[in-house]
Amino acid sequence: MNQFSHKSFKNSITAIVFLVTTAGFSQNQNAFTLKIDSFSAKIKEQKKPQLIDARGPEEFSLNHINGALNFNLETENYGKYTDALDKSRPVFIYSIGAGRSGQLAKELLKNGFSEVHDLEGGIAAWIGSGKPFYTNLKSKLTLAEYNKIITDNNTVLVDIGSRYCGACKKVKPVLETIRAEYGANLKIIEIDLEESPQVISDLKTVTVFPTLILYKKGKIVFKKEGADDLKKNVNLAFAN
Repeated sequence: MNQFSHKSFKNSITAIVFLVTTAGFSQNQNAFTLKIDSFSAKIKEQKKPQLIDARGPEEFSLNHINGALNFNLETENYGKYTDALDKSRPVFIYSIGAGRSGQLAKELLKNGFSEVHDLEGGIAAWIGSGKPFYTNLKSKLTLAEYNKIITDNNTVLVDIGSRYCGACKKVKPVLETIRAEYGANLKIIEIDLEESPQVISDLKTVTVFPTLILYKKGKIVFKKEGADDLKKNVNLAFAN
């Protein structure tokens, strides 16, 4: 390869790397996950925010962020919904986690939307931080009742999640193992978004589903997300 060809080859490679980097940067600028405070602040900046709940219709009917529209990639007449949105304005999306909302965000970007934002922690982060929301449910458990359970029992394990959350389902068999081992020595409370949304909001401590909290004599021993090492953490709490 002569000097001129070698130089041209190097320039071509540099140009390709630049284009790939620029494309990646551009996509990151247009679609990225926002934490709850940033997500909420950006929505407030919009006169008529384009806010989408990417969960199923049955989930949406039980609770959702005020002003949200409900559709996802499985929605019938999906194109009709996307056509009603303004591609030049930001779109805000949430689900339970990042699964359905993340897929929808990618699809909207692919179809020419200029700016798409996904909510980190989804509906759990919104309701769990005490933000206003719609619900057609009356919570089975109140904050006062929750606090009484914590006060009246020496050791309490709280599982906060949703029946529609895949990760939450993985917690249940672990809870059964813990319940079988500790029996009456451990009070276990399971709080679902579909049954007690208001107490989740009032606690102002949940940022993602599932959230596990262990109390001992009214004090928090640990708070964690997911079932990983849950049994080990409970065993350590009883050992101390």
